Amino acid sequence: MKIHDKISLKNTCQVRVRYAETDKMGVVYNGNYLTYFEVARVAFMRETGLPYTDLEKAGYQLPLVESHVNYKTPAYFDDLLNIEAILSFEMKPVLTINYNIFRDNTTIATGYTVHSYFSVNLKRPVRPPKIFIDALIKASKTNNEGKRV
Repeated sequence: MKIHDKISLKNTCQVRVRYAETDKMGVVYNGNYLTYFEVARVAFMRETGLPYTDLEKAGYQLPLVESHVNYKTPAYFDDLLNIEAILSFEMKPVLTINYNIFRDNTTIATGYTVHSYFSVNLKRPVRPPKIFIDALIKASKTNNEGKRV
């Protein structure tokens, strides 16, 4: 696989809504959906073989530069939510991850986050680092063999 090929990967994780995440109306407070996106993003990276902690140890971070949430229907205390994180990687200076949150077959929310690749040593945005690209290529090959990523 060449670096300029598009790599598409998806991972799903689960979150059970805690009481503290709900508001006075008994529904999940809107700001918590971005936290759910973060949970899915961290799980996604772990499943690709590049835990976020390893990316940081290599001197890189993925600061958030944009986010968006479409609220479809409320989630409630003790709901078990499935959160999909979907990456369609292209060799660009930013990384976009799309998300779908479901309760059973009901779509709760959709959205995306956009991240910049940031070098801690250079203190500036950089191109996608080799450690990130290598992990995605390896995960893509594993995924094509029918394994989960």
